[in-house]
Amino acid sequence: MTLPTSRLRTSLTAVGAPVLACGLALGGLGAWTTSGRAGSPPRVAVAGAYVYQSFGLTPETAAFFALTNDGGASDRLVRVTSPDTTEPPELSEHRMTSANGAYRQPVDSVLVPAREGLTMNPHGNDVTVRPKTPWQSGDVVSFTLHFAHGRPLRVQAAVVRPGTGKNRLPRP
Repeated sequence: MTLPTSRLRTSLTAVGAPVLACGLALGGLGAWTTSGRAGSPPRVAVAGAYVYQSFGLTPETAAFFALTNDGGASDRLVRVTSPDTTEPPELSEHRMTSANGAYRQPVDSVLVPAREGLTMNPHGNDVTVRPKTPWQSGDVVSFTLHFAHGRPLRVQAAVVRPGTGKNRLPRP
């Protein structure tokens, strides 16, 4: 026959571990909420934008954006539109072949990490565009950036000559 205190001790041991785990989880969630990170949506902003002036007979050029995200959740840039292009701008990524040849690969979206952001550049992500009319250095091009979760952002990008040093975006 089992003594009542032995049963009580066994029951308390069986119940104690889950109760302790729940208490620790609740404490962690409370700390996360107090820090202001719980449920914080993405807050994407544009820190800078430029577009390369195209040269010669090349109909395409590239636009670059520095995006900050001060929110507690990541977002995705899913589409870019512009009234100044002949075709919808296309998100793309710079790739290299095994023979060191460069090419661009279209992508469906680009991640804008929480509390970090994204800085596009000629060696990573960019936006491929076809101007309606030839753009000159100093022109301003209008874009609207569309996100999976956040509101669309209207952006003005300055046209620059590649390699002039004016096409440096600030780090988010």
